[in-house]
Amino acid sequence: MGIKSLLGFLTIIPVRMDKHSFEEAAELMHLFPLLGAFIGFLAGMFAFLIFKLLPNLVVGILTLGFLLLITGLHHTDGLLDFGDGLMAQGSPQKKIKVMHDKQTGTGGVALGLITFLTTALAIGGLTRIIILQSLVTAEVSAKLAMVVAAWAGKSAHKGMNTYFINIMHDRYRSLRMIAALIISFGIAMPLLPFIGVIGIVASILTGLIMVWISNRHFRGMTGDVFGATNDLARMTTLIAILAAIKWL
Repeated sequence: MGIKSLLGFLTIIPVRMDKHSFEEAAELMHLFPLLGAFIGFLAGMFAFLIFKLLPNLVVGILTLGFLLLITGLHHTDGLLDFGDGLMAQGSPQKKIKVMHDKQTGTGGVALGLITFLTTALAIGGLTRIIILQSLVTAEVSAKLAMVVAAWAGKSAHKGMNTYFINIMHDRYRSLRMIAALIISFGIAMPLLPFIGVIGIVASILTGLIMVWISNRHFRGMTGDVFGATNDLARMTTLIAILAAIKWL
């Protein structure tokens, strides 16, 4: 039942949701990386199958499109709003108000373009031998970064983010965080020994940096910041994987 709620929350896979599904997804936030592995596997198989048919750059663009499609662009909206909030001048309340505006501004467009172009290029820079493993690791990392942000951050206002932050601050917060880390490292290390560790560490740092940025600009985390954390952590993990491969 809980896994079904996670699927419904993190993907567009049609599962029956009810009024309790959102709370169930929050309760199982420590399992986000596990769902990330599933999403990454689907994207990795897609990339692997088209790799020999198309140029690397096209593979990167189409694979990113596949990822955005299967996740329903849930996090993309947050990324664009986050970019607008960062560029807005004024108090944290005004910045949050800008993020809630339905119109996308220059800050959101710029951050979205940079993030998606870099991500597509990074995917295109992978070889067919490791593209599946890398995408699984990247999606595990993206979901782990959100768990880290919920564990380390505080809520800027009552909203969707509050459920997840409250769960990651209950009496089991340390156990939940440890479980998420064990799942993440347990998946990444066998797939990409050493390189996978670098990718996971990059996502943890991304999550912590996002907490610092959100505290500075918004006095806490918002749902949009969580969405941005997912997409930015995917990008930084792929960059870290490419850098590690080149260095090794």
